[in-house]
Amino acid sequence: MTAVQAKQDTFDSLNPATDEVVGTYPINTEDDVAAAVARARDAAAWWAGLGFKGRAELLQRWKGVITRRAAQLAEVVHAETGKPHADAMLEIVLAIDHTAWAAKHASKVLGRKSRPAGLLMSNHAASVEFQPLGVVGVIGPWNYPVFTPMGSIAYALSSGNAVVFKPSEYTPGVGKWLADTFAEVVPERPVFQLITGFGETGAALCRSGVDKLAFTGSPGTGKKIMAACAETLTPVLIEAGGKDALLVDTDADLDAAADAAVWGGMSNAGQTCVGVERVYVHERVYDDFVAKVVKIAKEVRAGDDPEAKIGPITMPGQLEIIQRHIQDALSRGGRALVGGNEAVGEKFVQPTVLVDVPEDSVAVREETFGPTLTIAKVADMDEAIAKANDSKYGLASTVFSKRRGMELAARLRSGMTAVNSVISFAGIPSLPFGGIGESGFGRIHGPEGLKEFARPKAIARQRFKVPLVLTTFNRTAKTDATVTKLITLLHGKRR
Repeated sequence: MTAVQAKQDTFDSLNPATDEVVGTYPINTEDDVAAAVARARDAAAWWAGLGFKGRAELLQRWKGVITRRAAQLAEVVHAETGKPHADAMLEIVLAIDHTAWAAKHASKVLGRKSRPAGLLMSNHAASVEFQPLGVVGVIGPWNYPVFTPMGSIAYALSSGNAVVFKPSEYTPGVGKWLADTFAEVVPERPVFQLITGFGETGAALCRSGVDKLAFTGSPGTGKKIMAACAETLTPVLIEAGGKDALLVDTDADLDAAADAAVWGGMSNAGQTCVGVERVYVHERVYDDFVAKVVKIAKEVRAGDDPEAKIGPITMPGQLEIIQRHIQDALSRGGRALVGGNEAVGEKFVQPTVLVDVPEDSVAVREETFGPTLTIAKVADMDEAIAKANDSKYGLASTVFSKRRGMELAARLRSGMTAVNSVISFAGIPSLPFGGIGESGFGRIHGPEGLKEFARPKAIARQRFKVPLVLTTFNRTAKTDATVTKLITLLHGKRR
């Protein structure tokens, strides 16, 4: 058998808790991807032609299908990620709400609006509208395989684009479920297509000539995505993870803050890009806060039984990273009040709470993506802000303070901040979602998310002729002098 004949053309999706095969999917080639994008071109023109009202009606119908079959989708998410059904349902509920919002508000956000023409061009009517890009490529993550990619898919579809979606190789079944249910509602054209495979399939999508590529994943892969897209000047939207901080001030509700820290850090086995990884606590409330966190964290257990609060680590390679971060923290003088080195197993990681960890430890500097927290004592909130902002990442953050919450939130270098709650911004469809620095750029969700998948079209329409015509070779010296006087009167005053 030749090497070409031996080349693998399918791959298995495994349950990370049991290694059971839950599905087999094709490894789509570059030709497959090109064909999908070509089909999407024709579909995009048809989809855009339906207008806002026509698309909204179909998207609301799709939302209804997802809602009625949410338990079925949750089972697919559970099988491919190992997360508990309740966690799977939570991300599905959020995705449904976002889809409804995008479909309902696309016309208002993207429709034609008048702009002032100004005195010099007062004989014109000026307007701006947002038109579809055409075909949008979406490369999704495995940690939230419904909620995260739907932040691009639903908003791109609402904006009038066709979508070609490559889910993570760890969650292809979730992608297939979404594409299949959409096709039930919209059978006329391949408006939303699925491609599956590994990195080469994703790279092919980048080079396929899509009009925009939305990616969620690691910063390293994000840089490769950008490099591949640069070959065709394809614009990109990147959401590349974070090392998100939680601040606790002296007047914080410590019970609520501790609960938020543990849930934000441990839920979904810590595999949450906007979850909590670092906590900075005012020294006056530090001891009480830590005691509350330890008590709550000890009640959280990872496993694949119904009583377990968190599931397995979905991507096996992440186990080594989590282990290395814990070991580095402990070897540098840190202490594990819950968990520790023994918390990392073959598939599951038990909650780990670390204190006295140096700020230059990898457990503080790098994204751990596991159920761990580092908690540090600070003299005041100025120190907390400085340490929280001292990061190459800038995705999300959290503040617990009754009096200074908004002030502290504004000073945090992050794309999103929750005040006296945790990750609440993700549940509000009107708020943009995205980061800065190595957390990426561009936004999904909200009006900004709709505009991310559309291009502004400016139109100036002459309503009537005026004596001062500037855009002609017949313009006279008198006209130039008149215009100079006029612009001086308008803008030449000394302040």
